[in-house]
Amino acid sequence: MDKENGRLCACKLKAMKDAYEADGKNRIVRHAMSRTSILDLSYDSSSVRNVNPSFTNVVPTMAVANQKSSGRCWIFAGLNLLREVIAKKLKIKNFELSQNYISLFDKIEKANWILEAFIDLSERPHDDRLLDYILTAPLNDGGQWDMFVSLVKKYGIMPQSAFPETFQSNNTMELDQIVSVWLRRFAFEAHELRAAGEEKAIRPLKEKVMGTIYNAFMNAFGVPPETFDFEYTDEKDVYHVERGLTPNAFFDKHIGSKIDEYQSVINYPEDDRPFGRNFTVEYLGNVVGGKPINHLNLPMERLKELIVAQIKDGEPVWFGSDVSFFRDRNSYAWAASAVDYAALLGADVKFQKPAMLYYRASAMNHAMVITGVNLGKDGKPNRYKIENSWGSDKGLSGYYVMDEGFFDHFVYQAVILRKYLSKEEIAATEKEPVVLPLWDPMGTLA
Repeated sequence: MDKENGRLCACKLKAMKDAYEADGKNRIVRHAMSRTSILDLSYDSSSVRNVNPSFTNVVPTMAVANQKSSGRCWIFAGLNLLREVIAKKLKIKNFELSQNYISLFDKIEKANWILEAFIDLSERPHDDRLLDYILTAPLNDGGQWDMFVSLVKKYGIMPQSAFPETFQSNNTMELDQIVSVWLRRFAFEAHELRAAGEEKAIRPLKEKVMGTIYNAFMNAFGVPPETFDFEYTDEKDVYHVERGLTPNAFFDKHIGSKIDEYQSVINYPEDDRPFGRNFTVEYLGNVVGGKPINHLNLPMERLKELIVAQIKDGEPVWFGSDVSFFRDRNSYAWAASAVDYAALLGADVKFQKPAMLYYRASAMNHAMVITGVNLGKDGKPNRYKIENSWGSDKGLSGYYVMDEGFFDHFVYQAVILRKYLSKEEIAATEKEPVVLPLWDPMGTLA
């Protein structure tokens, strides 16, 4: 570090202050920012003139769900996808699957996954890069599609009425923080035991910690029923009931092998991440022995073709994107130009897509469902209808419109039925995947 030229000396500070005071706009911006959010101040209403909430192809879907103060978007999006499969089959007007049920076992399985990782890495020092990365956030709400598949295949699903939300499932931060400390303490104690030559004591310790964690989440999220009755009213207002179902029986009856027909497809535009190859991420997952992460990397134009094909056939699409900067919870329109940070603050926050990934300026941090697409005169998509999980009081009854610019720059993943993939693409998914390090951008949890 060049201390002489790099330090902010008095003359440099004075020059910046003089330039700041000479620009009259700064006074206006300063006053505005004192009582208004940056997003609202930067909003450009003219950018959404062409973001029309009408579409050439729409999949009829139900009312949106609400993940509230939790980061379970990937679970909500996954269950929203599955409930449409069930609703289409049974002609149900509206219902929800229990997000609490899947969330409960995700927490338990994820804690077990992390404890096993700490056992694997117990010989390493605390500042080893991989171990340190896991220690940073050992337990959180996030996940990826293949992690969702592992959960529903192991535990099944149930209607929300059979196992509704609790305060803790809607507000997960407190318990996540506490359990994360328990996990970190285990990592320390396992390391100490191994260093002392007492490896045999590690696994009994793990089982004790796992028991404590299991109890904590059962207390927080509730004890799910072993059996339940599925009651619903169809589109003709006729009542139906399926009695004495287990979660696995319900899943097998209404979803079954269809869950294995989905493939994660990513757009990772970087030279050392070739298109047409599949990738996995080391130490990323939740269910030990579950479905491995498998991403097929494809160009954005091909990703769009697959999405359009699926929507045209009446199948919604689970997808992952970045919603950090260019989304407005209140406006229905999400456009890449809707928020003009440069005009307000003097510089934009958007640059090249692959560079934003590598330099941690962007990440796949939110999962939703595409339920419609608008095709222009050229037959190509120019906007998308998005089902979110932020409640019905946002956007258009909880739905949003994403324009092409936003989609191209900030969408990283879509889950596509394998029947839409080419023979070459299917063959690529079946190869031994390239293993990416856990800190790779594609290891981000939505």
